[in-house]
Amino acid sequence: MARTLQEIFLISTKLGLTSFGGPIAHLGYFHEEYVRRRKWIDDASYADLVALCQFLPGPASSQVGIGIGVLRGGVWGGIAAWLGFTLPSALLLALFAYILHLGSFGDAGWIHGLKLVAVAVVAQAVLGMGQKLAVGKMRASIAVLTASVALLWPTAVTQVILILLAGLLGCVLWRDSSQTAPANLHIPISRRFALGCLLLFFAFLLVLPWISRSSGVAWLQLFDSLYRAGSLVYGGGHVVLPLLEREFVPTGLLSSEDFLAGYGAAQAVPGPLFTFASYLGAMVGGPSGAIVATLAIFLPAFLLVIGCLPFWDVLRSHPRAQGALAGINAAVVGILLAALYNPIWTSTILSPADFAMAAILFALLVFWKLPPWVVVVIGATGGWLLSILS
Repeated sequence: MARTLQEIFLISTKLGLTSFGGPIAHLGYFHEEYVRRRKWIDDASYADLVALCQFLPGPASSQVGIGIGVLRGGVWGGIAAWLGFTLPSALLLALFAYILHLGSFGDAGWIHGLKLVAVAVVAQAVLGMGQKLAVGKMRASIAVLTASVALLWPTAVTQVILILLAGLLGCVLWRDSSQTAPANLHIPISRRFALGCLLLFFAFLLVLPWISRSSGVAWLQLFDSLYRAGSLVYGGGHVVLPLLEREFVPTGLLSSEDFLAGYGAAQAVPGPLFTFASYLGAMVGGPSGAIVATLAIFLPAFLLVIGCLPFWDVLRSHPRAQGALAGINAAVVGILLAALYNPIWTSTILSPADFAMAAILFALLVFWKLPPWVVVVIGATGGWLLSILS
């Protein structure tokens, strides 16, 4: 078992050091490494696992990696796979937070350039997700209505309600969706253990807010904020942005400039975008804050993957579940569209030069297909040049 866990950790660490390009690209890297090269899982089972992780809230690519680790080495295999894939980007972003703490960089040109990168990256995500998840009149309408309501009533509770309503609407509109026969997965987890993980997931979600408010302990409040964000996000890393923004910026824990600078820096590192939480935790509470934040935002992913794997074949055989997912995905596009406008656009695009730079970065990402880390370097350099010329 120890040799298996070591193998899982080393291979996932290699992926964590080289997997640039966001969750969709990560799934491609995983397929190449785990399916084609290692043959740890076949194509049908891999597709089944990806479908499950797309259905669940949380970081889809990280959940797929955790699931493969679980299938290969049980619960400890899932932990090894997550640790290897997550640690490189978490350390880099915590280091970036430390560098920001060394001096006041809020007005630096390169920081503004990172914020312009965030505009381009989120715009690219809205475009790509909209073309896949908001096709047709009904799904597009759900996306637009969701964006409108999210902008008019900008709270984290509003976003959760919108996702739930979209799921219910999807159950009605697409209840007769055609289904394909699910592939069988060998799950080395008992249903009793899985049910315990699901109960623990909901217990944390319901009890943590009460405990954190009544105790007044700073690290508990941080854990609660990040756990809730990791529990309620559909659509991957980019969609966590508005939830985290509501938790950290209006409350005064972090300035809007530092928040968007960290989000821009997160585009330059490989691995999961959810390690943006490592940066937030480090900014708020130093090294211990980074550890607490990282564990908190990924814990729901663990509990949900382990809790749902044994029941997935039964769930996905129901057309209503697929209909709910269609509605939720359309709402996710709307939430991301609202986040593109506020806080990203309103706090970043302040002049024609800003718009021109953001448009260039967007073109480099979408049309020239440059790697995100290259666009980050170009954006930081461009922001620095704009500050000199202005």
